[in-house]
Amino acid sequence: MARVVVGLSGGVDSSVAAWLLKEQGHDVIGLFMRNWNDASPTLEDECPWIDDSRDAMMVAEQLDIPFQVLDLSADYKTRIVDYMFAEYAAGRTPNPDVLCNREIKFDLFLQNALKLGADFVATGHYVRKDTIVAGGKEYFRLLQGMDTNKDQSYFLCQLNQEQLSKALFPIGHLQKSEVRELAEAAGLHVHSKKDSQGLCFIGKVSLPDFLQQQLKPREGDVILVEKDTPEVLLHVQRLQEENEPEIWVEKPRFSRASGKVIGKHKGAHYYTIGQRRGLQIGGTGLPLFVLQTDVKGNIIYVGLGEDHPALLSKALEADEVGIHWVNPAAKNLLESGENFKGRIRYRQSLFDCYFKMTENRQFCIFLTAQRSVTSGQFLAVYYLEELICSATIK
Repeated sequence: MARVVVGLSGGVDSSVAAWLLKEQGHDVIGLFMRNWNDASPTLEDECPWIDDSRDAMMVAEQLDIPFQVLDLSADYKTRIVDYMFAEYAAGRTPNPDVLCNREIKFDLFLQNALKLGADFVATGHYVRKDTIVAGGKEYFRLLQGMDTNKDQSYFLCQLNQEQLSKALFPIGHLQKSEVRELAEAAGLHVHSKKDSQGLCFIGKVSLPDFLQQQLKPREGDVILVEKDTPEVLLHVQRLQEENEPEIWVEKPRFSRASGKVIGKHKGAHYYTIGQRRGLQIGGTGLPLFVLQTDVKGNIIYVGLGEDHPALLSKALEADEVGIHWVNPAAKNLLESGENFKGRIRYRQSLFDCYFKMTENRQFCIFLTAQRSVTSGQFLAVYYLEELICSATIK
C-alpha cells in the first residue's frame, strides 16, 4: 500500500476520498491548505477557512489519520491573487480555480506532500485517471468524472504528466449522491454539509468586493449598442466568411459613437464579456449583457438580449504559450483531422470544434458559434471522455 496525502478541505468530497483510501489500506495523511490570509474586515469576516479547517481536523480525528494545516498564503498571493488583479486591470478574465490546481494543489501542495514521504496526493475532484502505452511509453489520461453534473475536469485542464503521475482521484467514479451516502454510512459529520461556493480561496466574498481591495472604483459610461449598428453588422458578416480564422477571432471595434449612454458603472475592470448581473440599469425590457469592456477608456458596451450578435464567436486563438497538452500522446489526433469537443467555462455544454494552424498562430474553430468567448479564460478540449489539452484564450 502507498502513503497518500489527501487535501482535506473540510467538505464531504475530500473527506470521502480520505475514507476510501483508508478503507483500501493506504497510509493516509490529511493536509488542510490555508490559501488566504488577509486581515481586512471585508474578507476575513466572510472567509470560511476557519470553519473548514475545523471540519477537516474533525474528519481526520474520526478517521484516525495524522492531520496538519499547511499555510500557502504567501505563495498564493504571488501566484494567484496578484495574477488575478493584473488580468482584471488589463481587461482580461482570469480563472483562478484552474490556476489554483496547476500552481498550488498540484505543485506547492504536492511538493510539501512529497517531503512527508508521500507516494501520491489525492483530492476530492470528480475526475478519473488511467494510463495508456503509446510508442513504448506510459502516458496518464485525465478523464471526465462519471457524474456529468459534477465533472470537474475543466478545472484540471492545465495539469501535466508529472503532476498526473502523482495524483489520485478516489471519488471520480461515483455520483455525488453516492458520496454523501458513503459519508453518512461512515459516520462523517460533514455528510450533509453544503458544497462550497465562490472563488477557490475567498469563499463567500463577491468578486467585486474582492477586486476593490486593489482595483479602486472609477465611474464611467455604459453605452448601449444596437444590433443593427455598422460595427455589429460587420461582425456578423465576418462570422459568415468561409475558412477565415484570422477574421473570425476579431472582435467588433466599438467606440463612443457606436451607441448611446444609458447609465454609469463603477469601473470597467469589474466586468467581463457576457456578464448580466451587476449593471443595475433597469427599464430596458430585455436584459442587458456586457458585449465589450474598454479598461483604458473606462467604458462598458452592452447589448439587449442574450442573442446579441456581438456576443458570438466562431473561433478563438490560443495565446503566445500555445496549446498545453495534458496528454502529449494525443497530439497525433491533430494530424488525423478529428473533430473534438470543447468548453470555455465550467459546466458549459460541450461543443464541437477542430484546430487550425496558420504560421505561428493556433486557432480552435467552433462548428457552432459560441457566446461570450473572453480573453484570459481557458479552453479545455476533449476527445471522447478524455481531456487532452487546453489553451489560454488570447
